[in-house]
Amino acid sequence: MRQAQQGPRVVIRLCAEPFDAVQEEREILATGADIGGLVAFTGLCRSEAGAIAALEIEHYPGMAESEIAAVAQEAVTRWPLLALSVLHRYGRLSPGEKIVLVLAAAKGRAEAFAAAEFVMDYLKSRAPFWKRLILSDGSDGGWVDAKATDEAALARWKDRASERDGPPGREQMHEPAMQSGRRNRRGEGDER
Repeated sequence: MRQAQQGPRVVIRLCAEPFDAVQEEREILATGADIGGLVAFTGLCRSEAGAIAALEIEHYPGMAESEIAAVAQEAVTRWPLLALSVLHRYGRLSPGEKIVLVLAAAKGRAEAFAAAEFVMDYLKSRAPFWKRLILSDGSDGGWVDAKATDEAALARWKDRASERDGPPGREQMHEPAMQSGRRNRRGEGDER
């Protein structure tokens, strides 16, 4: 039997080569932590209906890892995570290739979902990556700016500092009646 490690396992990796999401999940599950939920988000390079041939992603080595590590630390402070992995590719990527992987593990699903969403909202709007589109005709499609929707998604977390906070808008997910125990189809509770 593996002994659980002290503190959450946090992995930040920037890479040019493709990553294996299944292997990354296996590594988290092999830690021996009492994981009840593992949320995985994989972002892919889109083709925009064939208009895009490639996406070129640039970053400042060292700076990008440091910035992402600071956000990961905020996530493990805000939610009781058991593991968090953030992998992001750089270089030239073709449509369909994986760009980013965020894995968040916790005892419960709400914390894992919230942490993964928080990290992705940061990555989409503030992470120090620069993305340039290469169009299907070979021309330069220009640099990609953060969208207003990405900025709004990140802003919603600013006032949600409690480590028990779930994603914004999920306040009613756990009704008071459900907090005392699970309910069966007839509405009867068990003693869990």
